[in-house]
Amino acid sequence: MTGGQPEWVIREDAAQPVLVALYLRQALGIRSPEELPALRRVPSPMIDERTDAAQQQLEREWRSYWALTVEPQAHPSPVPLELVDGFDTLVALPVEGADVLRRAIARHADDAVDFARLAHDRYARESAARPGVSYRAYASAIAAHERVVGRRAHSFELNVQVLPLAQRGVWWIGSLTVAVTDGLRSDVVAFDTAIHPIIAELA
Repeated sequence: MTGGQPEWVIREDAAQPVLVALYLRQALGIRSPEELPALRRVPSPMIDERTDAAQQQLEREWRSYWALTVEPQAHPSPVPLELVDGFDTLVALPVEGADVLRRAIARHADDAVDFARLAHDRYARESAARPGVSYRAYASAIAAHERVVGRRAHSFELNVQVLPLAQRGVWWIGSLTVAVTDGLRSDVVAFDTAIHPIIAELA
């Protein structure tokens, strides 16, 4: 609350750790989260001779890493984390319980990091080219919500990851985090319509 008034905090980014995690998801042939589309410009997974049990273990370890990457405060690791060689500071895995994932991602380090840096730089350039537009998009949605419900919006936090996904849309990827396609984010009218239900759910 600020001066007794509700306040909202929206953080928007194309975070490189999130981009790396999604690149690895695709490169390893991991299906979850099933509702989230694939990234554009990422090659199809190489065929691996994993047993079903090995694939299931890999997917379990990736899901834990994904939760830790998207919302680290909500999903603290029970054991210390360590950076993974080749990924700079973009991938940290638990020192125990992530051995299958650590081995599987090693060969993808250079490509995953390059992809994440290029995608993040593209997002940063596009954001810099439209200063103020980001704030106005959310402020407009909140104002519209307040008119509909006839009260001030409740205080809330929202993290928005703007990602080069193959389908347009908005998807929840954490309790306070959504993913939005970059093409949708740059379409002012369509994004305004798409973000309204998210704002209504939180505010």
